[in-house]
Amino acid sequence: MNGVGHVWKPDRPLRIVAGTPPGGGLDRVARAIAKAFTQGSLIDVPIEIVNIPGGGARRAWTHYIDNHPGDGHVVGVSSPNLTTDYLIGAASFEHSKYIPIAMLVTEYIAFAVRSDSAMKMGADLLFRLDQEPSSVTVALATARGNPNHIALAKLTRQSGGDVNAPVIRVFDTALDAVADIVAGRADVCAVTAASVLTELEAGRIRLLGISAPQRLSGPLAGAPTWKEQSVDCSIGAWRGITGAAGIKPEQVAYWASALEAATQQPFWREELSRLSWSPMFQAGTALREYLDQERAEFVVTLGELGLLGSSVAA
Repeated sequence: MNGVGHVWKPDRPLRIVAGTPPGGGLDRVARAIAKAFTQGSLIDVPIEIVNIPGGGARRAWTHYIDNHPGDGHVVGVSSPNLTTDYLIGAASFEHSKYIPIAMLVTEYIAFAVRSDSAMKMGADLLFRLDQEPSSVTVALATARGNPNHIALAKLTRQSGGDVNAPVIRVFDTALDAVADIVAGRADVCAVTAASVLTELEAGRIRLLGISAPQRLSGPLAGAPTWKEQSVDCSIGAWRGITGAAGIKPEQVAYWASALEAATQQPFWREELSRLSWSPMFQAGTALREYLDQERAEFVVTLGELGLLGSSVAA
């Protein structure tokens, strides 16, 4: 790799594993970082994207990355699901099983309805969640208990409704969750903001609110935040790169350096704007401290919302 001198260097193609199909949230990050590597001539070997959807993105870890222990040539696109899936009892493993390398971006959660929905603004959804939460069907990706679900639970709790009452439909990719509301099978979707862009531009959906601390830029600049609507719902889903168990420090250092260089590339900055991603690069000690703090916060939040698994709660 040009300009970066670590002991370890890849001697065969690098593989970035995404737990969603092509076009899904994790896949978008994998392809963007791979293209930034290529355009910046940062990697001397080919880069391959491997899509292993299924199980709320868990299958990528159990069916692929677990088969490559200690292999620095294979990494996965990670998200808070690695922690929340374990905490709610949906998975037997969490982030500590693997080697976090870097955090790249945060994606905030968009709540959208069909353009002909009777719900015209955030207050309409809050009213439904208060008065008849069991009548609200919500499509989300990629697993219960993740930031998308937590954002919904926050809205439901603040409206006065039962957080467990809405009907939840879970999809392996946010694009399928958006398609679910367009098809009229769900009332609202809670998905990463970039996932709504195509249908929003086509005029088939309307945004009720976004869980960002302030308005996003680009094509989502017109969408109100929940904070603007006097609702305490600010939560995002970060995306990062995590290695298999047993990879060596010099392999971690190689990837961290390469990823940091990739985030400085013009193409990466263009993707941040196009997809309304918020930059959030962290690596090393800062990353480990962030993950530990986030896990502790998830334990509290999921516990308050009644979503914490019995084994963790005990």
